Amino acid sequence: MADRSLRGMKIGANSMETDVGVEFAPRVEAVYDCPDGRTIVITFSAEADIPAVWEAPGGGEALLRDANRPEPKPTKHVRTHWDMLLERRTVKELEVLLDERLELLRSGQLRRRSA
Repeated sequence: MADRSLRGMKIGANSMETDVGVEFAPRVEAVYDCPDGRTIVITFSAEADIPAVWEAPGGGEALLRDANRPEPKPTKHVRTHWDMLLERRTVKELEVLLDERLELLRSGQLRRRSA
């Protein structure tokens, strides 16, 4: 009976496929120079757009060898709550509104909310 038992394999440990007859997609290696003097080699598809800047493992940005550093993208101004409020009302209008609300609060017509 031991002669006829099947021996199995561990799941996911080994593959029965071989690399025979497999054609890999064309690739190109890009060489990046890190700010600390190290070099990174990254493999890309031959059809891919290779970025001029790559994030370096130790921090900072590695630059593609023989490439110019691209212009930084313009940053968008972050609008605060106050900026958005001033788009709708002038400071004078806000002062009048504040005075009206304070008067209502002081006269007791407006109740305070508990936090």
